[in-house]
Amino acid sequence: MSSPVPPHQSETHKSDQRPRNRDRHGRGMRGPVAPPQVPLAVSRGEAFDDLVRDSVNRLERRWPQLTSVEFAVQEVPRADNGELPESDDGVPLGTVAEGDGSRPDRVVVYRRPVEIRTRSRDERALLVHEVVVEQVAELLGLAPESVDPRYGQD
Repeated sequence: MSSPVPPHQSETHKSDQRPRNRDRHGRGMRGPVAPPQVPLAVSRGEAFDDLVRDSVNRLERRWPQLTSVEFAVQEVPRADNGELPESDDGVPLGTVAEGDGSRPDRVVVYRRPVEIRTRSRDERALLVHEVVVEQVAELLGLAPESVDPRYGQD
């Protein structure tokens, strides 16, 4: 004689077959956390990329030749390819790599050293812009004040 299967061991339950409209406390689904136009999860890296992009866009309006320059963000400078200085000047915030016939000129901003030196998003935006201006000035062979007249005034 076979014994009946207890209900908790049966393979299918009625509750498993229908979609769940309420949470386990009997409340309905909550509304959206934020409006659709607001990003819910922007990483620190993506926010930093946006700061660099904004700074580059500001400079490209004044210096159209910068459209051929490649701008990049790296976490930290690497010691194995000469990005760290030999002196004790500290960790660089950015660098310039002049291109050759096959590669374009490249400006790199280092995210972690910039983030460590700033406390707020506003400070970070100012420092990122200063770093980008300094690197572009080095690339163009000009003073930073020539590249952006507001350099150092913010």
